[in-house]
Amino acid sequence: MTVLFNNYGRRSVHLVKGKGTEVWDDKGKRYLDFTSGIAVLSLGHANSLLNEALQQQSEKLWHVSNLFESPEQEQLGASLVKDTHLAHALFCNSGAEANEAAIKLARKHTGKHHIITFEKSFHGRTYATMAATGQEKVKQGFGPLVEKFTTVPFNDVAALKAVADASVGAIMLEVIQGEGGVNAATPAFIQAINEVSAEHGILVIVDEVQTGIARTGKRYAFEHTALKPDIVSLAKGLGGGFPIGAILAQPALYDTLGPGSHGTTFGGNPLAVAVAQKVIDTVFEQEFLEQVQALSAYAKDQLSKKLPQFKVVGEGLLLGLDCGEPVAADYVKKAEAAGLLVVQAGTDVIRLVPPLTVTKAEIDEAISILQEL
Repeated sequence: MTVLFNNYGRRSVHLVKGKGTEVWDDKGKRYLDFTSGIAVLSLGHANSLLNEALQQQSEKLWHVSNLFESPEQEQLGASLVKDTHLAHALFCNSGAEANEAAIKLARKHTGKHHIITFEKSFHGRTYATMAATGQEKVKQGFGPLVEKFTTVPFNDVAALKAVADASVGAIMLEVIQGEGGVNAATPAFIQAINEVSAEHGILVIVDEVQTGIARTGKRYAFEHTALKPDIVSLAKGLGGGFPIGAILAQPALYDTLGPGSHGTTFGGNPLAVAVAQKVIDTVFEQEFLEQVQALSAYAKDQLSKKLPQFKVVGEGLLLGLDCGEPVAADYVKKAEAAGLLVVQAGTDVIRLVPPLTVTKAEIDEAISILQEL
């Protein structure tokens, strides 16, 4: 029995220290961390740049209400929308909060409550984001959910076109589904989304909670596609381990959220913003993005050559090994025992999401461990 609720399927490992891609448990055992807090630790554990930013800010100001001006939030927002078609930012504390804000913004702006989402998606565990998520296991036992979400198969153009009409306010998707199996949207599916959104005046929300902030080798995963979303949600890698979320939106949506329409006590607090700004200043540099792309190409090549029994899926350093059957959980356990921390994506896929600072030597070591399982 424990004082904590049993809502997490916790592993028996107690991690006490980390540096870069390496972590150690309370017994002194070393692991390679290819979970990075589930795509959170953009710059690895105990990054000195982030430590310095947090320390400096902690000596000035921890918290100030959003009733007051925040030049720091302004700077971070400007960094996030720079050289994109997006123009405005709102800060919160998590991915679920960001997606909740995105849903509220879309519904309020369009006056329409109908939103299309997709099977195997994951958008959060609040009532609205549960309703948006295309996985029944997330919703079981919680009673009536927020209406109206229509969930259709991912990458099914005909299914999308069958439900997209003038009653729909938004289409909400991950361009690469993380929790549901590292599934990428096809070009044909992206084209269909663009067509139906233009035809029926539908907003497009792209959930970049897991895929954003350089995880796929670009600033945002939608930049791999022809999509120009109206709203983008962010979290996970944005704070490099410090809790922060955000939405970004097109200029036309600015007036929708006036004073009092939405808020959060801790969203965009000075500590989170200081750390996130340092993350963005680092990972949005072109040289850094190119390094992520190079590491991704190397990892894909080596995984394909040395683990041919798996299909390699994903983009950047959001990669998966598709087992072709529901045995991913077994591999996760065996890898942990061998000193490699990985995580599932659905039942069939072993998800590999190391820090973006992972080295080729660490990739080689991880593959070597996987070969022995």
